[in-house]
Amino acid sequence: MADRLTQLQDAVNSLADQFCNAIGVLQQCGPPASFNNIQTAINKDQPANPTEEYAQLFAALIARTAKDIDVLIDSLPSEESTAALQAASLCKLEEENHEAATCLEDVVCRGDMLLEKIQSALADIAQSQLKTRNGTHSQSLPDS
Repeated sequence: MADRLTQLQDAVNSLADQFCNAIGVLQQCGPPASFNNIQTAINKDQPANPTEEYAQLFAALIARTAKDIDVLIDSLPSEESTAALQAASLCKLEEENHEAATCLEDVVCRGDMLLEKIQSALADIAQSQLKTRNGTHSQSLPDS
């Protein structure tokens, strides 16, 4: 996974691509306009281009990318975050990690104890079934 600065750079590059693509598509699909009363020949047989749909699509893409950029910028560490504050935060996270590890070890230990009890009970059940089958089988055999 890329770090936040790389993600931010990728998002800015994506935003630039979207702006370029939007301008290109709008130039390609936009109707010609007259300048200074100069009439240009407009091909009336040309089908209507969905310029409005493209505009809405690119507006939505650009807005979403801009929102992603804002989120990435907000997730960057602030200037007030000094090395000492970061070290303290890391120490706190390390303590929480050790506490969680201890809790996990306890849960695993209890799980192992339960597993042993269940395996013992299953072994007892299997022995009882074997004794029952052997006892029934020997009683059904006729004496010679």
